[in-house]
Amino acid sequence: MSAKIQTSLRLDAEKLTEAKQILNKLGINFSEAVNIFTSLIVAKQGLPFNVTLPNEDTKSAMLDVRARKNVEPTTFEQLKRENDTP
Repeated sequence: MSAKIQTSLRLDAEKLTEAKQILNKLGINFSEAVNIFTSLIVAKQGLPFNVTLPNEDTKSAMLDVRARKNVEPTTFEQLKRENDTP
């Protein structure tokens, strides 16, 4: 195992607290999560998820939602019914 070093990060305090609570439920601490993330970056030779800018259709849809245009009220139950496949 390689040597461990100490580093510091500047994070949003509320998000850090929430992240720690979630990680605790998963049975790992924040330092372990950062080590996992770092290992994935090395293994993937990049971020372990896609980072892309939205295309024009997505940008337009996002602007519509923010302006409350073309938006219909929908419940979770409606979405489940619509997406249930026999």
